[in-house]
Amino acid sequence: MPTRRFARALAAQDPLLTIERLLGPSHRTTLERDVRRGLSSRPKSLPSKYFYDERGSRLFEAICDLPEYYLTRADTALLRRHADDLVARVRPTDVIELGSGAATKTRFILDALVRQGRGDARYVPMDVSESHLVQTAEAVRHEYPELSVHGIAGDYEHHLDRIPSGERRLVLFLGSTIGNFPPAEARAFVRRVARQLVPGDAFLIGMDLIKPPEILHAAYNDSAGLTAEFNRNVLHVLNRELGADFAPDYFEHVAFYDSASAQMEMHLRASRAHRVHVRRLALDVEFEAGEMIHTEISRKFRRADAEALFSAAGCRLAEWWTDDRESFAEALAVR
Repeated sequence: MPTRRFARALAAQDPLLTIERLLGPSHRTTLERDVRRGLSSRPKSLPSKYFYDERGSRLFEAICDLPEYYLTRADTALLRRHADDLVARVRPTDVIELGSGAATKTRFILDALVRQGRGDARYVPMDVSESHLVQTAEAVRHEYPELSVHGIAGDYEHHLDRIPSGERRLVLFLGSTIGNFPPAEARAFVRRVARQLVPGDAFLIGMDLIKPPEILHAAYNDSAGLTAEFNRNVLHVLNRELGADFAPDYFEHVAFYDSASAQMEMHLRASRAHRVHVRRLALDVEFEAGEMIHTEISRKFRRADAEALFSAAGCRLAEWWTDDRESFAEALAVR
């Protein structure tokens, strides 16, 4: 059972702002297990969720502003265009966001709540970076005075059961994060979310759509090198959290499109043979020159994929909003 601790100082200053902290020793244990398993396997791998400490979150925000990174522009345009339709349809009393980050795009939905007289709703961001979560929660409370905010510093892969109840809840999974799950894991994740929903609740997922490989290649190999630095950030996280002695400069960023599985893949390739010691795991890891660590996939979807994903979870696709180029979609599911 994860430890529940609340930011009492924040609550004392502002009763409409609370922070729930779930990332106790069990989170460290999960990290240790994932890293031991991933670095001991062939080929080696690391879960992409460990990109997102405070530094990684800020790097990703910078990536979203790059000209090559079409995803954020398409996602933003869709939310701006359909936020009022979304709020009018769901009439949410609670907006719950999984992997909230800075909640930049979420503000279109919060603005729509205000316009439709629902500014006294509750916003529940969940993020694995506690410091980033607190900053986001405080900023949203400042910008939306009638809105209550209950932040959850937690991992949505493990803490979905901590989503609070509400009269009508809208769960957000924005960006293209669903594409980071392999097919079976994506189905399992959507089922776990669906089990938390009751009639009247809704679930909005952002989905990147299949498109020409050259567009994808440019988006994941930006000229500024920010995606490469974001990819290497997972090594900085392991150095800090597990006492590893990775030299991030020894690893090159590699990203390519696999048309057979309709997914982008990101890897870190060792530029030379060397050994890494992970002190907290008492683990030595040998790397050959050219050996790769698989760090992320980003699957691309069709509408039929979304329908099948929701149907398997006992939900139905209620809305399918795409941008003008049909490069990105917002998929709304209901129970």
